[in-house]
Amino acid sequence: MKKIVISTITACFLIFSFSGVSSAAASTYKVKKGDSLWRIASTHKITVNQLKSWNGLKSDLIKPNQVLKLTKPQVKAVKKAAPKKVAAKKKTTTSKKAAYKTMTVKATAYTASCKGCSGITATGINLKKNPNAKVISVDPKVIPLGTKVWVEGYGDAIAGDTGGAMKGNKIDIHLPTKAKALQWGVRTVKIKVYK
Repeated sequence: MKKIVISTITACFLIFSFSGVSSAAASTYKVKKGDSLWRIASTHKITVNQLKSWNGLKSDLIKPNQVLKLTKPQVKAVKKAAPKKVAAKKKTTTSKKAAYKTMTVKATAYTASCKGCSGITATGINLKKNPNAKVISVDPKVIPLGTKVWVEGYGDAIAGDTGGAMKGNKIDIHLPTKAKALQWGVRTVKIKVYK
């Protein structure tokens, strides 16, 4: 009887200790050769800006074997119950105001299927392997790389590329074919830049 009780306790201990290890492993990611912040963020359903913020990254440069945090670091704070309600109201009000920024921009279109084009964006997205990817080329001083953007007539996209002509309030949307890029032409559109 003692052996059964000891075996059961040992099994429970092992199950609970390994479940903690798996949840800790899921909150980090070890960078592999060929990875980009965009690919890692997309796979784990977070934004590039969150990934950079949580890991203290100032650029889009990552290296193989680098370990990245995939969740927001937990900050332990001791607060009284009454002030918590007031803080929650303020947070809701500011989040509604700061959800996105609206802009009017000049939008052109490009394709990765042109002769001599590499098809690899500034953030490492392979547009030839992903021809239907919604990616826009931007001036990173106006719209930071990795930012989610909604474009009128195009939909949700990621600011994943740059270009010599992208200065100020100009964007270049990626389309899968040259015919579709020509059909888009040059337009003035409204966009929402999410924060």
